[in-house]
Amino acid sequence: MTLAPGLRADVLIMVEREDTAIRVGSGDVPVLGTPRLLSFAEGATVKAVQQHLGPGQTSVGTKVELEHLAPSPVGMHVEITAELTEVDGRRLVFSIRAVDKTGVLVCTGRIERIVVDRERFLARL
Repeated sequence: MTLAPGLRADVLIMVEREDTAIRVGSGDVPVLGTPRLLSFAEGATVKAVQQHLGPGQTSVGTKVELEHLAPSPVGMHVEITAELTEVDGRRLVFSIRAVDKTGVLVCTGRIERIVVDRERFLARL
């Protein structure tokens, strides 16, 4: 495992109708729903470290702090960046930031994940 602060990943999305608050049940407006924004942010954290985990390892989410600051309408492009800021044993802490194509800050946040052995984790189900 070669995890160190500074690892990062960017995910560029275009808001689709399926991503809206109306569709995901988190509101009644046709803008990027917070649950979808969180899902994209978590995807960026996974992408940032996936090539740096050992064989048989994965990471699972454990804690989220997300401030959804601005609406993004259908058709808007949003870039979500996850940067690994802290490694404490198996605990990984990421800084999250999303900006739309006009430069508006859409969200900031922090996501924590834990590195686990995939087989042992799934055996607990």
